[in-house]
Amino acid sequence: MTKVAIITGISSGMGHAAALYFHENGFEVYGGARRVERLQNLKEAGIHTQKLDVTDKISLRDLVDTAVAEQGRIDVLINNAGYGEFGPLEEIPIENAQKQFDVNLFGVDRITKLVLPVMRRQGYGRIVNISSIGGDVYSPLGGWYYATKAGLNMWSDSLDLEVKKFGIRSVIVQPGATKSEWSKVAFDNAKKNLTENSPYEPLFDKVENLVSKMSGNTTSEDLAKVFYKAATDVKPKRRYFNSITDHAVVAFARTLPGAYKGIVSKIIK
Repeated sequence: MTKVAIITGISSGMGHAAALYFHENGFEVYGGARRVERLQNLKEAGIHTQKLDVTDKISLRDLVDTAVAEQGRIDVLINNAGYGEFGPLEEIPIENAQKQFDVNLFGVDRITKLVLPVMRRQGYGRIVNISSIGGDVYSPLGGWYYATKAGLNMWSDSLDLEVKKFGIRSVIVQPGATKSEWSKVAFDNAKKNLTENSPYEPLFDKVENLVSKMSGNTTSEDLAKVFYKAATDVKPKRRYFNSITDHAVVAFARTLPGAYKGIVSKIIK
């Protein structure tokens, strides 16, 4: 029996790579993104694509209904869509902060609620939520982004306890620094959120420089394989990391929060 995966945010980066990787490994893949012009190569590869906005219930319902009507089941949901609303907490408009939660957390909840009844009827399902090491570690200028990812971690853990008895599991993938458009978008947003003559401009320069040096060698294709493992492991783990380094950083920040904060403070001093 062919398995079916729904993946959000497939126009670029990890989502794009995951759509291709799941398809290459025998899944019928349904997915979408706001930038439909960037989905053509996925469509040509045999992936079912459509315009998708995780803040729009109608487009989410359309995606789920299409997958069920055509395939009769949904085995995997990859909640990948998200972005970084960076900037000083003092200067980010509350409307932007609300949008950050609407996309990164509430959008996950919206589509998951549509998929859960299908998975419960079939007695099986895997929900893979793409968080970040930023759910446990942090730096200046990313407060609202980190808050959404920390919230997603707790949301996923709570959901897992609620749905496990139905044969459904909810797990977290925590990517670290990855070669993608993510950091550019995050710091473009940070620039927009800086007020004129902002007292945080020197901090912005330090943090942007720090992040640029931490880009690493991890590719979206590397993360696509982690997504796949999280979606197909017979005995799923609570958390999935791409590298030992990512896992170690999270463990350090959680175990020694004071030491972690002290190190970050010295770096940006």
